[in-house]
Amino acid sequence: MRTLALAAAALLASGTAALAAPASVTVTVGPELQAKAEKTYGVRDVTRLADELRADVERELGRSGAYDGARIELVLVDAVPNRPTFKQLGDTPGLSMQSFGNGGARIEGQAVHADGRTSPLAYHWYESDIRQAWGNATWTDAEWTFDRFARKLGRGEALARR
Repeated sequence: MRTLALAAAALLASGTAALAAPASVTVTVGPELQAKAEKTYGVRDVTRLADELRADVERELGRSGAYDGARIELVLVDAVPNRPTFKQLGDTPGLSMQSFGNGGARIEGQAVHADGRTSPLAYHWYESDIRQAWGNATWTDAEWTFDRFARKLGRGEALARR
């Protein structure tokens, strides 16, 4: 009986050692968006968006185990707010938080798999119906884009075709 217990413990230990580490995720801001951040949107807002994208992707990949052992390198290429940002409100007298428009985001990057292979990643979504934007907060459509991208990546979908 003792031998059986030791064998089961050894098998369990070898199985957990073989599990791959969760994917590491890095997000950088593309040069054009960085310029928009400095001039128009505000660096604080865009930095927060990049952090949110990273957290969303880490959460979904952690849940699903997709891309275990891989490095996910993402670039936040573009983001469009639904409402004026804090910096825009400060820079433009008379601009109101009641102003709204269609927003969204574009994400590009690559997955570097544990065996060295790379897979391109790309996703974008922008709201096309102004009627859907009136109740949104400043970055709602961009955040929805991040959530959709993260869920699809977590399911292992090939996103480069989009």
